[in-house]
Amino acid sequence: MSSDVVAPHAPGELEFVRAFVNTWDIEDDVDRLRDASAWADWAGDVGVDAGTTPSADDLAAARELRESLRDALLANHDRAPLPQSTADALTAAARRAGVVPRFGASGLRLEGASEGLDAVTARVLAAVAAALADGSFSRLKACTNDTCRWAFYDHSRSRTGQWCSMAVCGNRAKQSRHRAAARSGVSPAAS
Repeated sequence: MSSDVVAPHAPGELEFVRAFVNTWDIEDDVDRLRDASAWADWAGDVGVDAGTTPSADDLAAARELRESLRDALLANHDRAPLPQSTADALTAAARRAGVVPRFGASGLRLEGASEGLDAVTARVLAAVAAALADGSFSRLKACTNDTCRWAFYDHSRSRTGQWCSMAVCGNRAKQSRHRAAARSGVSPAAS
């Protein structure tokens, strides 16, 4: 998805999680976590202090977390609970980034580094934890188009959104069904 304009934005800090998952544009094969330079550009775009240059291992861990989150967003279409593999990835990311729980008058919050990739990880973890607690995480989904998988927030009343955009991926799916029906001799209205 070359443009983030078509995918519905998520509320509050869940938008940061959506932006993090969308650091890999599968359709155009652009990975904003592929190397330190791409990471620094993305960090600047989202207003994060890039801090010290992350190692190749740090970037690989961030990509693993991102893809585990994408798996969870795909599971959200089935209203499935958070996959255990994603829960494990979140726990491992918290350890790696040194994220710790802090209790205060307003309750529990997760706290981590103030800059760099660890700051991004801490912010993603805190947003996911809050969204799981308030139920909004289930609306964050990945496009069901295999060549897209762009993260979007399902604002639909029925919570049945499938595509990042009806105008792009939804239209592609409808055209594909129409062509398949035409090839098989079945009326498109019947399919």
